[in-house]
Amino acid sequence: MAGKARRGATAERLEHPGTPPPAGSRHEPVAVDLDRLIHERLRLGIVSALAVNERLSFNDLKRLLRTTDGNLSVHARKLEEAGYVRCDKSFVGRLPKTEFRLTVAGKGALERYLDHMEAIIHATRDG
Repeated sequence: MAGKARRGATAERLEHPGTPPPAGSRHEPVAVDLDRLIHERLRLGIVSALAVNERLSFNDLKRLLRTTDGNLSVHARKLEEAGYVRCDKSFVGRLPKTEFRLTVAGKGALERYLDHMEAIIHATRDG
């Protein structure tokens, strides 16, 4: 119980996002407000890797994120459908080549996500 009491209301609301803030307290960011599309570990890895690289091939991303073809395909497709990632397919000789880029919308979504996470961290540490 000591751990729960020490964490305070912010931690309680992060675990139970429907819990309103205590009377008289300032509204603090809660995890429920996070962009769930980016918050998933592999998708966050994809957009983060693309934020620091102009483009990455499918194989580069797969190797970097240590995932399978199927996993990467599913998560990259979700990001592409949301407009966060652009997928370019071409051929080098007879071999297919798939490259990914972060879109302007994806950069904005990642910035908002990071700002939100920083606010949660700040509120939790100051809480």
